[in-house]
This record gives sequence, structure tokens and C-alpha cells, in this order.
Amino acid sequence: MKLANLKPKHFLWQMRGDVAIIRLNRPERKNPLSFESYAELRDTFRDLVYADDVKAVVFAGNGGNFCSGGDVHDIIGPLLDRDMKGLLDFTRMTGDLVKAMINCKVPVIAATDGICVGAGAMVSLAADIRFASPECKTAFLFTRVGLAGCDMGACALLPRAIGQGRAADLLYTGRVMTAEEGERWGYFTRIVAANKLFEAAVEYATRLADGPNFGHMMTKTMLAQEWSMSLDMAIEAEAQTQALCMQTKDFRRAYDAFVAKEKPDFKGD
Repeated sequence: MKLANLKPKHFLWQMRGDVAIIRLNRPERKNPLSFESYAELRDTFRDLVYADDVKAVVFAGNGGNFCSGGDVHDIIGPLLDRDMKGLLDFTRMTGDLVKAMINCKVPVIAATDGICVGAGAMVSLAADIRFASPECKTAFLFTRVGLAGCDMGACALLPRAIGQGRAADLLYTGRVMTAEEGERWGYFTRIVAANKLFEAAVEYATRLADGPNFGHMMTKTMLAQEWSMSLDMAIEAEAQTQALCMQTKDFRRAYDAFVAKEKPDFKGD
């Protein structure tokens, strides 16, 4: 499957070499999600499993903000008129976006600037690597709208990223996590000035895209799966994974380049 020429209706898509750039496209409202953008993003990340022309993804902000969560008028208002089945259809769809990002088989880098709250914070959490500008304000504000903090996998994923106590603080209160807090706690890999944030994320993603792509796919798979494994199971799973990777041509290329004192030119096969 080829996705490089994708023309989505509800978000922006462009390619930088083998790196796909995704941006929400409602900057005048700080890029809220809609029913349609949720579904189209979910389907796109699902399709990435089968795409051979996208090696990494940067999910970036637009107009100085990352995402203000679910649109108050286009989503929250209509949800008040849904029955339980209709509400569950929606909450399962939002969670499916997180699952699709985690299972898409390529590294996802979030470049978060400005407002990154609610479902937007969950999109950033579902990424593999997170960069932030110093001005970034991240909040899992579900309790502030009368809901539980356990939305879209937050109670499973956030403690893994920053620890149980810190996650509980953010999920109970819905307060803002500053970029400095996020970097200190391990949520953000790097803080970059706003005017350099996007290019820093693309440069990082390009470096990953130029690497052993089959190996990256297996790394992402194991990072997701080993949380539910015992140590013995994880070690055995990694043994089988490395045996598979040792059959790739990239493994041979790395050896040949080492012998020749050159940099390996990985192809992903």
C-alpha cells in the first residue's frame, strides 16, 4: 500500500522524504478534533501498518497550538443527545485512534506547541517520542468537564510514562503540566524553541526513517507488547524478535559497513 499521496479531508498531510507530517487544520480554534478527524486519523494510522512508503510520522501543531481536544460545539454538544450505545460508539472510536497510533508499526514523533489538552494530550501520549516548546501546556482535563480521568487509555499509558503518583495528580486535577515538568518527568524527550520545534522533530524522524525500518517496527511492537508479559516471556519474545531481525539484509549491511569502516545504508529489508 502507498500512502505518500494521501489526500485526507479532515487534517493536513505532507511528506518529507519518507517522513509523513500530520497537522490538524483548525488553527483559529486551536485545532480541535471532530467526529470526522478522529475517524480519518484512526483509519490512516491503521493503514500505515501496510504502507511501505512511510517510515516515520511527525504529528505537529498548527498556528502555535497542537490540539485543544474534542470540539465543544461539534462533539460535546451532540454527545448530550446520544443514548448509551451511541456514547459507547464514540468513546470506542477515540480509543481506537490511540490503539492505531501504538500499533501503526512506524515511529511517531509528536511536536507539541501551545495548547495540548484533552484528547490532544492523549494523541501526544500515544506517540513514541514527544518534543515540546517551552510554552507547551499539556493537560488531561477530563475531570474538569465532569468525566473520569480514564479516557482513551490515560490510566494505562500515563503512569507508564511518568509514574503512578504523577499520573494520578494530573488525571484527578486536570491541571496543566508545564514543558519543564514534562521534560523532568520523562514525558518529553526534548524541549526546543517554538521556532525550531518542527524542524527538530522532522530531523529526528528522518534519522529514524533512515535506520533499519524492520528493526524499528519490531522495537515498537515489543515496547507495546511486553507490558503484559512476564520477564521470562519478554526475554523469549525478544530472542525470537532478534532472530528474525538477523535474517534481514540490513543486518548484513551493518556488518559489511563495519568491516569497511563505512556508515551502513539501511533499506528496511
